[in-house]
Amino acid sequence: MKILVINAGSSSLKYQLIDMSNDALLAKGICEQIGDANAAFTHKVPADESKNIKGAPHAMADHSEAIQLVLDTLVSAENGVIASMDEISAVGHRVLHGAEEFSGSVLVTEPVKEAIRKCFKFGPLHNPANLKGIEACEKIMTVPQVAVFDTGFHATMPDYAYMYALPYEFYEEDGIRRYGFHGTSHRYVSMRAIDMLGKGAEGTKIVTCHLGNGSSISAVMDGKCYDTTMGLTPLEGIMMGTRCGSIDPAIVTTIMQDKGLTPAEMDSLMNKKSGMLGLTGTSDNRTIEQRAKEGDPKAKLVESMLCHQLTKYIGGFAAAMGGVDAVVFTGGIGENNPQYRTRVAEKLGFLGTTIDEEKNAIRGEEIDISTPDSKVKLLVIPTNEELMIAKDTYEIVSKM
Repeated sequence: MKILVINAGSSSLKYQLIDMSNDALLAKGICEQIGDANAAFTHKVPADESKNIKGAPHAMADHSEAIQLVLDTLVSAENGVIASMDEISAVGHRVLHGAEEFSGSVLVTEPVKEAIRKCFKFGPLHNPANLKGIEACEKIMTVPQVAVFDTGFHATMPDYAYMYALPYEFYEEDGIRRYGFHGTSHRYVSMRAIDMLGKGAEGTKIVTCHLGNGSSISAVMDGKCYDTTMGLTPLEGIMMGTRCGSIDPAIVTTIMQDKGLTPAEMDSLMNKKSGMLGLTGTSDNRTIEQRAKEGDPKAKLVESMLCHQLTKYIGGFAAAMGGVDAVVFTGGIGENNPQYRTRVAEKLGFLGTTIDEEKNAIRGEEIDISTPDSKVKLLVIPTNEELMIAKDTYEIVSKM
């Protein structure tokens, strides 16, 4: 069985084609600036780079045309990896928000699509785009579609972890609570961490740190999410590339009153103009890392803030779980920035963490970077959300 994985954004569409017989990535790519005159298409075939397409201009009026372009490319003589569309058995879609409607992945039906629409208010940028991707595939393909929710893994949180101290009717009537995100990533790396610990899920206590342009940290007990840093939306928690993370709520009303901002403008400020970008003028962690080495005080401030917040959340989750067996680093920053891992390990020394600096120098590979005598394992595990989506899709479709 071959599964097509789709991650549709408002003007983009990422895809991967995965062979489930051996979990092999056959092809991947992205359609960018869909509906714009500058729309471009990138296609990569790991096994044969001669079939790659590098950011070439393509006309894509909407997501349906983008999907058609992807399918045409996958079966083309010049760039393709399959003989016909019949080889694609199902499509798995990343969907941001499932609220309390979904605690796991589901086969797409009309009621499921309606439930995704109901979550538009929680994920106004992502959920409509995710649904566009589903509906675009439905127009062109007749194979089963599966929705895999970012919030699904966090559905196991206890009420005392997901509730906010607001009047209870806001939860009952409006669904205001912590949902958490990056669930597919946290699920994948926590599963791999359990395998690396070699003692099964029962009794394990793991903190998973997904660090990238969007960042979140989760406490995972017995292989299930116990708590996480993101909340009703992906804005809460640790500082990110363009998001401010957790701040005093009164800051919101203070800035709105002082600057005369509308709710939409304030939302844009916190989500798109804050975080690393707001503090340094760039959200590129590689640029910040270089500037910090050159002595830029704002870049050094960002690094210190991020390390402080990481340590605070990891330590807090360890206390809440009554201990910790492993800390996992994943995502673009988590996998590729050794100095953050060193600084955090040093700050967590009171837990008995010791790091092997030679192993820690390795970037982007699955590795245990702790020393043999470290009381807490420090693990770098590259995430693979697309494979998790494909596996969920395969499991659901196989039972049909």
